[in-house]
This record gives sequence, C-alpha cells and structure tokens, in this order.
Amino acid sequence: MNQPLSILRSAFLAGLCISIGCVVNLRVGGVAGAVLFSFGLLAVLHYQLKLYTGTAGFVRAKGDWGMLAQVLIGNVLACSLCSMVFAYAQPDILPAAETIVLSRLSKGPLACFLLAIGCGFIMTTAVQFGRGGKFLPLLFGVPVFILCGFTHSIADAFYFMATPQFIDGNLLTIYIGEVLGNFVGCNLYRWVISPENQV
Repeated sequence: MNQPLSILRSAFLAGLCISIGCVVNLRVGGVAGAVLFSFGLLAVLHYQLKLYTGTAGFVRAKGDWGMLAQVLIGNVLACSLCSMVFAYAQPDILPAAETIVLSRLSKGPLACFLLAIGCGFIMTTAVQFGRGGKFLPLLFGVPVFILCGFTHSIADAFYFMATPQFIDGNLLTIYIGEVLGNFVGCNLYRWVISPENQV
C-alpha cells in the first residue's frame, strides 16, 4: 500500500478514537469523564495507530517530518468530521465544548502553548510505558493532563471544530501554539536526558 495513504488512514482512525474520548469527556465531565477519555488513547496504542502526540516524541530521521505532518493532517481531518457528526447527532455536548473553547481563548496563545508542553510530556511518557505493555500510566496520564488543564492539540481540534462560531485568527494562533507546545513536551525527555541515558 502507498505509504502516505497508509499513514493518513492510520492517523484518521486515531483521530476517530480521540473524538470518542472527547465526546465521553464532554458528556460526563469531571474526573469520570477524564478517566473515560483514556479509552481513545488505549485504542490508539492497541491498534498501533498514528497519533500526533504519540508520534512527535519519536521523530528522529529527516524523513519523519513529512510523516509527522501527514499524521497531524489525518488526525485533524478525522476530528473535524467527527465533530460535525456529533454536533448534529448529540447537540447536548456543545455547551461543554464551548466552555473549553472560551477557556482557551481567555488564556491566549502563550498560555496554551505552555500548557501543551505539559500534555506532550505526559503523552510521550505514557506511550513509552504503553510500548512496553504497561498501560496503567496511560490510564493515569490522560486524566492528569485533562484535570491539570493541559492542552492536547488533537482533542482541541475536535472541540474547536464543534464550535465553528469561535473560529477566527486568534483561535488559529492558539491552535498552532498548542501543536508546537505538544511537540516541545513530547521531546522534552530527549532534550533534557543525554542520549546515552535514554531508554
């Protein structure tokens, strides 16, 4: 199969998994919603799908940059489509999504960038454990980043597209900041720990 197409398909399905996590988080909320969101990430790891925040911390070769861009595009496309479907089929999720988006707007691009670093670090750490067959850190890591208010660029693609009335240049700047912040957080362990000490 054509590799770019294969990557896009995997990334699209990963975005679908995250969208399911977003929906349950919006409907349930609180600690329970944050814990149940973990299903999306567990599904991504189980099926070995391409998720931006699960891939960005493992980019090493020059050719990986194009792959990472494809992953981000596939994730965002899936979240955009799913957000429209769920906004139509279950409009009761919209008030909670609006609350999240308004919170991001009130914080601004720099704060969202900084919060995204925390999320990226947690996600890469959880994926490292998951690749070793240890899924409990993922079950804890996802609620931790949600309850800390850290920003996840793929989940926010769902929340932002579910509330198109808020989409403008400012929200786009915030989103770019989240993507960059997630990347920084995902690679923090590699930049801080010397290569010979990395697992």
